[in-house]
Amino acid sequence: MPVSESVPPATTTHLRAPDDARLAEAAAVFALLSDATRLHLLWLLAQEESDVGSLAQRCTASRTAVSQHLAKLRLAGLVETRKDGRHVHYRLRDGHLRRLVVEALSHADHRISGEAPHD
Repeated sequence: MPVSESVPPATTTHLRAPDDARLAEAAAVFALLSDATRLHLLWLLAQEESDVGSLAQRCTASRTAVSQHLAKLRLAGLVETRKDGRHVHYRLRDGHLRRLVVEALSHADHRISGEAPHD
């Protein structure tokens, strides 16, 4: 099943106009997404929760680099952890971020492939 089919639609719409605090928060999220490795990690976590070692193998970054990126994402509240014995598993914090990551990469796919945009 393609990723876009597995991502559930938003169940509620937030209609309030953005104030300075919301604009700053959104800009901070986009700043974190502007790093290709972090974006790849978030895309991987949009598929399933995972540990540092598995993420490092799948995104071809060093374990140290992945740990540092995950620490930034965790500090920013974008990912959360679950301990399972000695292993720490990471997952996305919410569906808004999952949809944002998937939509950003879908948009990139359209731009690169030349496929017509759609809603």
